[in-house]
Amino acid sequence: MNALNIYALVAPAVLALVLFEFIYCLRKKNGYYSFQDSIMGMGTMIIAQCVNVLVSVLVMMSYGWVYDHFAVTKLEPTALNLAICYVGVDFLFYWFHRAGHRINFLWAAHATHHSAEELNYAVALRTSFTQRAASFLFYWPLAVMGFSPEIVIPVVAANLVFQFLPHTRVVGRFPKWIDSWLNTPYHHQVHHGANRVYWDKNYGGTFIIWDKIFGTYQDQVEEVYYGITIHPKAWDPTYLNFHWFMVLWNDMRQATHFVDKIKIWFMPPGWRPRNLGPYDNKSPHTNAKDQIKYVSNALPNSSIYLTMQMILSMGILILIIRTDSPLTILERVLIGLSLWLGITLWAAILESKKWARIGEIVRIGISASLLGSVIATHDFGTFWMGALGAVTLASAAWVLIGMRPKTEMARA
Repeated sequence: MNALNIYALVAPAVLALVLFEFIYCLRKKNGYYSFQDSIMGMGTMIIAQCVNVLVSVLVMMSYGWVYDHFAVTKLEPTALNLAICYVGVDFLFYWFHRAGHRINFLWAAHATHHSAEELNYAVALRTSFTQRAASFLFYWPLAVMGFSPEIVIPVVAANLVFQFLPHTRVVGRFPKWIDSWLNTPYHHQVHHGANRVYWDKNYGGTFIIWDKIFGTYQDQVEEVYYGITIHPKAWDPTYLNFHWFMVLWNDMRQATHFVDKIKIWFMPPGWRPRNLGPYDNKSPHTNAKDQIKYVSNALPNSSIYLTMQMILSMGILILIIRTDSPLTILERVLIGLSLWLGITLWAAILESKKWARIGEIVRIGISASLLGSVIATHDFGTFWMGALGAVTLASAAWVLIGMRPKTEMARA
């Protein structure tokens, strides 16, 4: 079983947990979910998983080469070896995660996840499409130790699936005999905290013991609030993925000393070239009560539409990432690109861009053409072709009529 199979298998359970937590928070009225933050978190996850199809293939090939040429032994996938591999993965993840907060170019790949101003299971899925590629730079020692790619890749996937679980605020602190060694929600709330006291703490994936051993553990000492100091203040998924890369690029261009142009990529976040002052667009809030979260003015009646599009996109994603999917590589790439375009338009709808509605109509046409071709080519049957037609017409009608801006309706 490879990584993509694991993700496809656990996807229904993960989505069920997201839905359960959302309904629970809605009933409790605790404000733990923001629609805009959550929907774009799901959107960035969909894009990342599409990209990870290619990343997993490249990683499998590169790890195979390291394993074939440098492995000191060949380990069988026994229960003991799988357990040792899991601990090894979690240990190396700790160092990748720590580096991801202390080295600028790695933080640029990780900041998308932390830019969410909530902590919930939708945020857990919010990740950049560059982070997975960056993370695998740290796991190659396992191949040298004798763990084949067929062992390492699924174990890494299982480790990442576990890391989904601590991303919640609805679970209280666990008993000490669990809390002392496992990365629980209590610990991970600290890690996501924007409070200065919580920066660069609690990096552990499964085990919090790494933080206690290497001096990065922090208990909760004040109410946690979430986000990053320099927020992108946008929902566009491409901008969210490249926001900190763009900050670094602009600093590099303005640097007057050549060495600073190189250092900017490897220094900790917040460091700037010597001719530039401190960042002046830091968030004004310093505690949970003062925090003003980013919210945009969305087009009318867009929440239900975007929710339905997200559900449809999740179904299409599973079709793309399943290794037993009948889709060709080209079909996966083209449909993945159409999902990327669609999620970009979700952001445009949330921000009421002037071109959002016409762009969404064009996107609906492109997606319908691609999916219609796939249904016909692979003989999925008339039911799915009819369902596609119905969804296409309903979506177009909703965009043209249901999401008309109030100013446009007033003129009519």
